[in-house]
Amino acid sequence: MVAFRPLASGAVTARLADIAAQAGVSEATVSRVLNGRPGVSAGTRESVLAALDLLGYERPVRLRQRSAGLVGLITPELLNPIFPAFAQIIGQALTRQGYTPVLATQTPGGSTEDELVEMLVERGVAGIIFASGLHADSTADMERYARLHGQGVPFVLINGFSEKVDAPFVSPDDRGAVRLAVTHLAALGHRRIGLAVGQQRYVPVQRKIEGFVASMGDVLGLSEQDARTLVQHSLYTLEGGQAAATALIASGCTAIVCASDMMALGAIRAARQQGLSVPEDVSVVGYDDSPLIAFTDPPLTTIRQPVTAMSQAAVNALLEEIGGTPAPHSEFVFMPELVVRGSTAAVPAAAADRTPPVPPQQSPRGVSGSTRT
Repeated sequence: MVAFRPLASGAVTARLADIAAQAGVSEATVSRVLNGRPGVSAGTRESVLAALDLLGYERPVRLRQRSAGLVGLITPELLNPIFPAFAQIIGQALTRQGYTPVLATQTPGGSTEDELVEMLVERGVAGIIFASGLHADSTADMERYARLHGQGVPFVLINGFSEKVDAPFVSPDDRGAVRLAVTHLAALGHRRIGLAVGQQRYVPVQRKIEGFVASMGDVLGLSEQDARTLVQHSLYTLEGGQAAATALIASGCTAIVCASDMMALGAIRAARQQGLSVPEDVSVVGYDDSPLIAFTDPPLTTIRQPVTAMSQAAVNALLEEIGGTPAPHSEFVFMPELVVRGSTAAVPAAAADRTPPVPPQQSPRGVSGSTRT
């Protein structure tokens, strides 16, 4: 058995000479192949790599053949239950197609997205799926994805969009989702509705705000300026939702739309800490319909993100890329649905007395997807 040795520093010239002799080419040609430089025919390149293997040297990472069986999935965290939900469904879909999913998760103070990508590429993954990655950050440098594209690694991006990235995107309709929530709350008599979201730089946040401002205008006749005063930015955590809801309740909101179920649980905590009841005093709507969220106290009314359909679309697009049929640089947008449970109710009588009910004809056109469980 040949023991493979790294082609590293020390006696490099002698090794180049051995490889060149074995391949029947010049040392300069070997150097160009090993360093990934142009000017070498495919046949010559294969001869050099064959000589490398025959002599027992390890190929440089960038020259190793990617395994057809590994696909990376990068998530920003696992504390939010929506990400394990994506991971499970994507993993199942990949396994059915004969691939092995490799889950890579960022942790505070741990590996960055770029470091995780480097690790996956070194392990020869056939492709990568990004869920809520830096592609969703409008301030991030998108050149990192161009570099990955240049390395020949197919990838698909979930939740977020950038015109600067040439790849398939899969997203929920964030604007339509918030419109569903606002329409539902307005039908219950709420007029002062708040929105608790993440940081402004993220594309899904920007879209939720756009949907909120538009629907508050269409449904309640509120100006853009007034609607934006009802938006609170925070973190996508229970504590973040609590902080945002505390401010919105203090401003007189009787209902709060949250950008995640975790934030919604924080909003319920904020209401209770102020001696208020959900939904009798404050109505709360979440976003995601995470596993077990139907069993909270009260069961959470939420916008169900179509995780199964989005996951399958992402896997299908990636497998097409891997198979040599690139998917178009476009965004596949999936409509969420409203799931009505116990955390929303009619506006409190005292608040209803101060504001007239919403005329039914002001409900937005073309919005559907309400489900009661």
